[in-house]
Amino acid sequence: MSGRTRRLWTLQPSRFAVLSRGRARLAWLAVLLLVLASLTALTVPSLTGDGDSAAATADRMTDIGLYERVVAAMKGGDTYYVAASDAMRAGSYPLRPFFTMRLPALAALQALLPGWASIALLLALAALTAFAWASRVGVALNGLFPRAVMMMLLAVSMLAFFQPGLVLFHEVWAGLLVALSLALRRPGRALEAIALGLAAMLIRETAALYAIVMLAFAWGEGRRREALGWGVALLLFAGVLALHAHAVTGVTGPLDAASPGWSAFNGPGFFLRALVTSTALQALPVMVGAVLIVLALLGWASWDEPLGLRMFALLIAYGVVIAIFARLDNFYWALMIAPAALLGLVFVPDALADLWHRALDKRRITVTTIGP
Repeated sequence: MSGRTRRLWTLQPSRFAVLSRGRARLAWLAVLLLVLASLTALTVPSLTGDGDSAAATADRMTDIGLYERVVAAMKGGDTYYVAASDAMRAGSYPLRPFFTMRLPALAALQALLPGWASIALLLALAALTAFAWASRVGVALNGLFPRAVMMMLLAVSMLAFFQPGLVLFHEVWAGLLVALSLALRRPGRALEAIALGLAAMLIRETAALYAIVMLAFAWGEGRRREALGWGVALLLFAGVLALHAHAVTGVTGPLDAASPGWSAFNGPGFFLRALVTSTALQALPVMVGAVLIVLALLGWASWDEPLGLRMFALLIAYGVVIAIFARLDNFYWALMIAPAALLGLVFVPDALADLWHRALDKRRITVTTIGP
Protein backbone atom coordinates (compact mmCIF):
# COMPACT_ATOMS: atom_id res chain seq x y z
CA MET A 1 0.00 0.00 0.00
CA SER A 2 2.86 2.38 0.68
CA GLY A 3 4.60 1.77 -2.62
CA ARG A 4 2.69 4.58 -4.38
CA THR A 5 3.89 7.16 -1.87
CA ARG A 6 7.18 8.63 -3.03
CA ARG A 7 9.75 8.75 -0.28
CA LEU A 8 10.87 12.28 0.55
CA TRP A 9 13.64 12.12 3.16
CA THR A 10 13.65 8.54 4.38
CA LEU A 11 14.58 5.27 2.70
CA GLN A 12 11.71 3.27 4.18
CA PRO A 13 8.00 3.98 4.65
CA SER A 14 6.93 5.40 7.98
CA ARG A 15 4.90 3.55 10.57
CA PHE A 16 1.86 5.44 9.25
CA ALA A 17 2.13 4.03 5.71
CA VAL A 18 0.04 0.98 6.59
CA LEU A 19 -2.77 2.76 8.41
CA SER A 20 -6.30 2.38 7.18
CA ARG A 21 -8.05 5.49 5.86
CA GLY A 22 -10.08 5.83 9.06
CA ARG A 23 -7.08 5.53 11.34
CA ALA A 24 -5.09 7.95 9.21
CA ARG A 25 -7.85 10.53 9.58
CA LEU A 26 -7.91 9.97 13.33
CA ALA A 27 -4.15 10.45 13.34
CA TRP A 28 -4.57 13.78 11.54
CA LEU A 29 -7.07 14.82 14.20
CA ALA A 30 -4.60 13.83 16.91
CA VAL A 31 -1.86 15.89 15.23
CA LEU A 32 -4.15 18.90 15.08
CA LEU A 33 -5.09 18.54 18.75
CA LEU A 34 -1.45 18.23 19.77
CA VAL A 35 -0.53 21.37 17.84
CA LEU A 36 -3.39 23.21 19.53
CA ALA A 37 -2.28 21.83 22.90
CA SER A 38 1.15 23.35 22.30
CA LEU A 39 -0.52 26.75 22.68
CA THR A 40 -0.54 26.11 26.41
CA ALA A 41 3.20 26.83 26.38
CA LEU A 42 2.24 30.50 26.03
CA THR A 43 0.54 30.43 29.43
CA VAL A 44 3.71 29.36 31.29
CA PRO A 45 5.48 32.19 33.14
CA SER A 46 9.07 33.01 32.32
CA LEU A 47 11.37 30.16 33.37
CA THR A 48 13.97 32.65 34.51
CA GLY A 49 11.63 34.02 37.17
CA ASP A 50 11.52 33.27 40.89
CA GLY A 51 9.94 29.85 40.67
CA ASP A 52 9.41 29.49 44.41
CA SER A 53 9.91 31.39 47.66
CA ALA A 54 13.42 30.03 48.21
CA ALA A 55 14.57 31.58 44.94
CA ALA A 56 13.65 35.02 46.24
CA THR A 57 16.65 35.02 48.60
CA ALA A 58 18.81 37.84 47.27
CA ASP A 59 22.17 36.28 48.10
CA ARG A 60 21.36 32.71 47.08
CA MET A 61 24.09 31.02 45.08
CA THR A 62 23.31 29.63 41.64
CA ASP A 63 23.30 25.86 41.27
CA ILE A 64 26.60 25.97 39.40
CA GLY A 65 28.09 28.10 42.15
CA LEU A 66 26.93 25.51 44.67
CA TYR A 67 28.57 22.67 42.76
CA GLU A 68 31.78 24.68 42.41
CA ARG A 69 31.92 25.21 46.16
CA VAL A 70 31.32 21.52 46.86
CA VAL A 71 34.08 20.38 44.49
CA ALA A 72 36.50 23.00 45.86
CA ALA A 73 35.83 21.85 49.45
CA MET A 74 36.43 18.22 48.46
CA LYS A 75 39.73 19.15 46.83
CA GLY A 76 40.56 20.83 50.14
CA GLY A 77 40.03 17.57 52.03
CA ASP A 78 36.34 17.58 53.06
CA THR A 79 34.17 14.53 52.47
CA TYR A 80 31.36 14.93 49.98
CA TYR A 81 28.51 15.01 52.49
CA VAL A 82 30.19 17.55 54.75
CA ALA A 83 31.09 19.75 51.76
CA ALA A 84 27.63 19.50 50.21
CA SER A 85 25.67 20.13 53.40
CA ASP A 86 27.83 23.14 54.32
CA ALA A 87 27.51 24.63 50.84
CA MET A 88 23.75 24.08 50.71
CA ARG A 89 23.23 25.74 54.09
CA ALA A 90 25.38 28.68 53.03
CA GLY A 91 23.27 29.07 49.89
CA SER A 92 19.91 28.67 51.69
CA TYR A 93 19.17 25.44 49.85
CA PRO A 94 16.78 22.91 51.40
CA LEU A 95 18.43 19.75 52.74
CA ARG A 96 15.29 17.72 53.36
CA PRO A 97 14.21 15.25 52.02
CA PHE A 98 17.48 13.51 51.26
CA PHE A 99 17.26 13.72 47.46
CA THR A 100 17.58 17.50 47.54
CA MET A 101 21.30 16.68 47.79
CA ARG A 102 22.78 15.30 44.57
CA LEU A 103 24.40 11.89 44.51
CA PRO A 104 28.18 12.14 45.06
CA ALA A 105 29.46 10.43 41.89
CA LEU A 106 29.98 13.50 39.68
CA ALA A 107 31.47 15.68 42.44
CA ALA A 108 33.83 12.87 43.45
CA LEU A 109 35.03 12.49 39.86
CA GLN A 110 35.54 16.20 39.38
CA ALA A 111 37.36 16.54 42.69
CA LEU A 112 39.94 14.08 41.34
CA LEU A 113 40.40 15.84 37.99
CA PRO A 114 41.78 19.24 37.08
CA GLY A 115 39.19 21.57 35.62
CA TRP A 116 40.49 21.30 32.06
CA ALA A 117 40.34 17.49 32.17
CA SER A 118 36.73 17.54 33.33
CA ILE A 119 35.80 19.88 30.46
CA ALA A 120 37.68 17.73 27.95
CA LEU A 121 35.85 14.64 29.20
CA LEU A 122 32.49 16.37 28.87
CA LEU A 123 33.21 17.55 25.32
CA ALA A 124 34.43 14.08 24.34
CA LEU A 125 31.25 12.51 25.72
CA ALA A 126 29.12 15.06 23.87
CA ALA A 127 30.99 14.44 20.60
CA LEU A 128 30.65 10.66 20.99
CA THR A 129 26.93 11.02 21.68
CA ALA A 130 26.44 13.24 18.63
CA PHE A 131 28.36 10.76 16.44
CA ALA A 132 26.33 7.82 17.74
CA TRP A 133 23.02 9.51 16.97
CA ALA A 134 24.16 10.80 13.59
CA SER A 135 25.18 7.23 12.69
CA ARG A 136 21.88 5.69 13.81
CA VAL A 137 19.58 8.22 12.20
CA GLY A 138 21.73 8.96 9.13
CA VAL A 139 21.38 5.44 7.72
CA ALA A 140 17.60 5.89 7.59
CA LEU A 141 17.79 9.04 5.44
CA ASN A 142 17.90 9.42 1.68
CA GLY A 143 20.42 11.92 0.31
CA LEU A 144 22.70 14.68 1.49
CA PHE A 145 20.07 17.32 2.22
CA PRO A 146 18.15 15.30 4.84
CA ARG A 147 21.47 14.39 6.47
CA ALA A 148 22.49 18.06 6.53
CA VAL A 149 19.18 18.90 8.20
CA MET A 150 19.80 16.08 10.67
CA MET A 151 23.18 17.54 11.62
CA MET A 152 21.63 20.99 12.07
CA LEU A 153 18.92 19.54 14.32
CA LEU A 154 21.54 17.67 16.31
CA ALA A 155 23.43 20.93 16.85
CA VAL A 156 20.23 22.68 17.93
CA SER A 157 19.42 19.87 20.37
CA MET A 158 22.92 19.63 21.85
CA LEU A 159 23.87 23.28 22.22
CA ALA A 160 23.91 23.17 26.03
CA PHE A 161 25.98 19.98 26.10
CA PHE A 162 28.98 21.58 24.41
CA GLN A 163 29.18 24.48 26.85
CA PRO A 164 32.17 24.18 29.21
CA GLY A 165 30.42 26.49 31.68
CA LEU A 166 27.92 23.72 32.42
CA VAL A 167 30.54 21.08 33.19
CA LEU A 168 29.40 20.88 36.83
CA PHE A 169 25.72 20.48 35.96
CA HIS A 170 24.48 16.97 36.74
CA GLU A 171 21.70 16.92 34.14
CA VAL A 172 24.18 17.69 31.36
CA TRP A 173 26.25 14.58 32.12
CA ALA A 174 23.28 12.34 32.87
CA GLY A 175 21.40 13.51 29.76
CA LEU A 176 24.39 12.68 27.56
CA LEU A 177 24.76 9.24 29.14
CA VAL A 178 21.07 8.50 28.63
CA ALA A 179 21.25 9.62 24.99
CA LEU A 180 24.41 7.60 24.31
CA SER A 181 22.91 4.56 26.01
CA LEU A 182 19.80 4.72 23.84
CA ALA A 183 21.81 5.24 20.64
CA LEU A 184 24.10 2.27 21.35
CA ARG A 185 21.35 -0.14 22.36
CA ARG A 186 20.51 -2.73 19.69
CA PRO A 187 18.53 -5.97 19.78
CA GLY A 188 20.73 -8.61 21.34
CA ARG A 189 23.37 -6.06 22.38
CA ALA A 190 22.25 -4.12 25.41
CA LEU A 191 25.10 -4.51 27.92
CA GLU A 192 26.77 -1.21 27.00
CA ALA A 193 23.42 0.57 27.09
CA ILE A 194 22.60 -0.84 30.52
CA ALA A 195 26.01 0.17 31.91
CA LEU A 196 25.64 3.72 30.59
CA GLY A 197 22.10 3.89 31.96
CA LEU A 198 23.38 2.88 35.40
CA ALA A 199 26.10 5.52 35.18
CA ALA A 200 23.45 8.14 34.36
CA MET A 201 21.39 7.08 37.39
CA LEU A 202 24.42 7.36 39.67
CA ILE A 203 24.87 10.96 38.54
CA ARG A 204 21.19 12.02 38.52
CA GLU A 205 18.50 9.85 40.03
CA THR A 206 15.87 11.04 37.53
CA ALA A 207 17.64 8.86 34.94
CA ALA A 208 15.89 5.92 36.62
CA LEU A 209 12.82 6.79 34.54
CA TYR A 210 14.85 5.99 31.41
CA ALA A 211 15.82 2.59 32.82
CA ILE A 212 12.18 1.87 33.67
CA VAL A 213 11.08 2.71 30.11
CA MET A 214 13.79 0.46 28.67
CA LEU A 215 12.86 -2.34 31.06
CA ALA A 216 9.21 -2.09 29.98
CA PHE A 217 10.12 -2.29 26.28
CA ALA A 218 12.49 -5.22 26.79
CA TRP A 219 9.86 -7.13 28.76
CA GLY A 220 7.11 -6.32 26.25
CA GLU A 221 9.24 -7.56 23.36
CA GLY A 222 10.05 -10.80 25.15
CA ARG A 223 13.74 -9.92 25.64
CA ARG A 224 14.00 -11.44 29.10
CA ARG A 225 17.79 -11.21 29.43
CA GLU A 226 17.79 -7.53 28.55
CA ALA A 227 14.88 -6.91 30.92
CA LEU A 228 16.83 -8.70 33.66
CA GLY A 229 19.83 -6.47 32.97
CA TRP A 230 17.77 -3.30 33.35
CA GLY A 231 16.19 -4.73 36.48
CA VAL A 232 19.59 -5.45 38.03
CA ALA A 233 20.75 -1.92 37.16
CA LEU A 234 17.70 -0.48 38.90
CA LEU A 235 18.31 -2.65 41.98
CA LEU A 236 21.94 -1.51 42.16
CA PHE A 237 20.80 2.08 41.86
CA ALA A 238 18.22 1.56 44.61
CA GLY A 239 20.95 0.24 46.90
CA VAL A 240 23.16 3.26 46.20
CA LEU A 241 20.22 5.58 46.79
CA ALA A 242 19.55 3.95 50.16
CA LEU A 243 23.18 4.47 51.20
CA HIS A 244 22.94 8.08 50.01
CA ALA A 245 19.82 8.64 52.09
CA HIS A 246 21.58 7.27 55.17
CA ALA A 247 24.62 9.49 54.59
CA VAL A 248 22.50 12.63 54.12
CA THR A 249 20.62 11.87 57.34
CA GLY A 250 23.94 11.83 59.16
CA VAL A 251 24.76 15.45 58.23
CA THR A 252 21.31 17.03 58.48
CA GLY A 253 18.85 17.74 61.25
CA PRO A 254 15.29 18.94 61.89
CA LEU A 255 16.35 22.60 61.75
CA ASP A 256 17.57 22.32 58.16
CA ALA A 257 15.26 23.75 55.52
CA ALA A 258 12.81 21.43 53.76
CA SER A 259 11.91 21.47 50.09
CA PRO A 260 8.51 22.94 49.14
CA GLY A 261 7.75 19.72 47.26
CA TRP A 262 7.43 18.60 43.64
CA SER A 263 3.72 18.53 42.86
CA ALA A 264 3.47 21.74 40.89
CA PHE A 265 1.08 20.49 38.13
CA ASN A 266 2.36 23.04 35.62
CA GLY A 267 0.96 21.03 32.72
CA PRO A 268 2.16 19.95 29.25
CA GLY A 269 2.81 23.53 28.20
CA PHE A 270 5.50 23.72 30.85
CA PHE A 271 7.16 20.57 29.51
CA LEU A 272 7.23 22.03 26.01
CA ARG A 273 8.63 25.32 27.22
CA ALA A 274 11.23 23.56 29.37
CA LEU A 275 12.46 21.57 26.37
CA VAL A 276 12.52 24.71 24.24
CA THR A 277 14.62 26.42 26.92
CA SER A 278 17.00 23.43 27.07
CA THR A 279 17.85 23.63 23.36
CA ALA A 280 18.77 26.30 20.84
CA LEU A 281 15.03 26.63 20.10
CA GLN A 282 15.05 29.22 22.87
CA ALA A 283 16.17 31.69 20.19
CA LEU A 284 12.76 31.30 18.48
CA PRO A 285 9.36 32.51 19.66
CA VAL A 286 8.00 30.11 22.29
CA MET A 287 5.05 29.13 20.12
CA VAL A 288 7.27 28.13 17.20
CA GLY A 289 9.53 26.09 19.45
CA ALA A 290 6.59 24.31 21.09
CA VAL A 291 5.08 23.35 17.72
CA LEU A 292 8.44 22.02 16.53
CA ILE A 293 8.70 19.81 19.61
CA VAL A 294 5.21 18.43 18.99
CA LEU A 295 6.21 17.67 15.39
CA ALA A 296 9.39 16.00 16.62
CA LEU A 297 7.23 13.73 18.76
CA LEU A 298 5.22 12.88 15.65
CA GLY A 299 8.42 12.13 13.77
CA TRP A 300 9.72 9.75 16.41
CA ALA A 301 6.37 7.96 16.56
CA SER A 302 6.42 7.54 12.77
CA TRP A 303 9.91 6.03 12.43
CA ASP A 304 9.32 2.32 11.92
CA GLU A 305 12.28 1.24 14.04
CA PRO A 306 12.48 0.17 17.71
CA LEU A 307 14.71 3.16 18.42
CA GLY A 308 12.04 5.58 17.20
CA LEU A 309 9.34 4.14 19.42
CA ARG A 310 11.66 4.08 22.43
CA MET A 311 12.61 7.71 21.92
CA PHE A 312 8.95 8.67 21.57
CA ALA A 313 8.06 6.82 24.79
CA LEU A 314 10.99 8.41 26.61
CA LEU A 315 9.89 11.91 25.62
CA ILE A 316 6.33 11.18 26.70
CA ALA A 317 7.44 9.67 30.02
CA TYR A 318 9.62 12.63 30.95
CA GLY A 319 6.98 14.99 29.61
CA VAL A 320 4.38 13.55 32.00
CA VAL A 321 6.77 13.69 34.97
CA ILE A 322 7.80 17.28 34.22
CA ALA A 323 4.21 18.38 33.61
CA ILE A 324 3.05 16.96 36.95
CA PHE A 325 5.98 17.27 39.35
CA ALA A 326 8.47 19.89 38.18
CA ARG A 327 8.37 23.41 39.60
CA LEU A 328 9.17 26.34 37.34
CA ASP A 329 12.75 26.40 38.58
CA ASN A 330 13.12 22.71 37.70
CA PHE A 331 12.89 23.35 33.95
CA TYR A 332 16.41 21.93 33.56
CA TRP A 333 14.96 18.44 34.06
CA ALA A 334 14.31 18.58 30.32
CA LEU A 335 18.07 18.34 29.73
CA MET A 336 17.70 14.63 30.49
CA ILE A 337 16.02 14.10 27.10
CA ALA A 338 17.26 17.09 25.10
CA PRO A 339 20.37 15.72 23.28
CA ALA A 340 18.47 13.91 20.52
CA ALA A 341 14.92 15.18 20.99
CA LEU A 342 14.70 17.34 17.87
CA LEU A 343 16.10 14.70 15.50
CA GLY A 344 12.56 13.39 15.19
CA LEU A 345 11.85 16.33 12.87
CA VAL A 346 13.74 14.65 10.01
CA PHE A 347 11.02 12.00 9.87
CA VAL A 348 8.15 14.49 9.74
CA PRO A 349 7.97 15.12 5.94
CA ASP A 350 7.50 11.42 5.17
CA ALA A 351 5.21 10.92 8.16
CA LEU A 352 2.89 13.69 6.99
CA ALA A 353 3.06 12.48 3.39
CA ASP A 354 2.11 8.96 4.40
CA LEU A 355 -0.72 10.22 6.60
CA TRP A 356 -1.96 12.43 3.76
CA HIS A 357 -2.01 9.61 1.21
CA ARG A 358 -3.58 7.13 3.60
CA ALA A 359 -6.28 9.59 4.68
CA LEU A 360 -7.21 10.28 1.04
CA ASP A 361 -7.01 6.66 -0.10
CA LYS A 362 -10.24 5.82 -1.93
CA ARG A 363 -9.29 2.43 -3.27
CA ARG A 364 -11.80 -0.34 -2.86
CA ILE A 365 -11.44 -4.07 -3.15
CA THR A 366 -14.03 -5.61 -5.43
CA VAL A 367 -14.73 -9.31 -5.04
CA THR A 368 -16.20 -11.00 -8.10
CA THR A 369 -17.80 -14.40 -7.77
CA ILE A 370 -17.88 -16.66 -10.84
CA GLY A 371 -20.56 -19.25 -10.73
CA PRO A 372 -20.13 -22.90 -11.70
